[in-house]
Amino acid sequence: LANAAAAIFNAIEDVNWAGFYLVEGEKLVLGPFNGKPACIEIPLGKGVCGTAAANKKPLYVPDVHAFPGHIACDSDSRSEFVVPIFGKNGEVAAVLDIDSPRKQRFAPEELAGIEAIARTVERFAF
Repeated sequence: LANAAAAIFNAIEDVNWAGFYLVEGEKLVLGPFNGKPACIEIPLGKGVCGTAAANKKPLYVPDVHAFPGHIACDSDSRSEFVVPIFGKNGEVAAVLDIDSPRKQRFAPEELAGIEAIARTVERFAF
């Protein structure tokens, strides 16, 4: 996960945070990442990460300030894409979280590529 976070952070332009939150009970706990220090715990169903995990669906937010309940771990972030990663039991085991300091940073083809990366991580890490 640490290598995946580093590769993503260094390969995608205009990204200020890339990493993983791991599911522990009813919360997400900070895992390997690249970027500024981040929130250590996020309740499932809260913020962009917790909402994506609870709904078991990727969530792209072009403007995080317009997202109700956004948790501002880094005040520089403006857009965010979160992809749930599933364990062998079919439940969400983690999320891949990528933030950008630019609104509407991610194009549809990038979102599809990031989802493919998450599926690869899923196969090898979970």
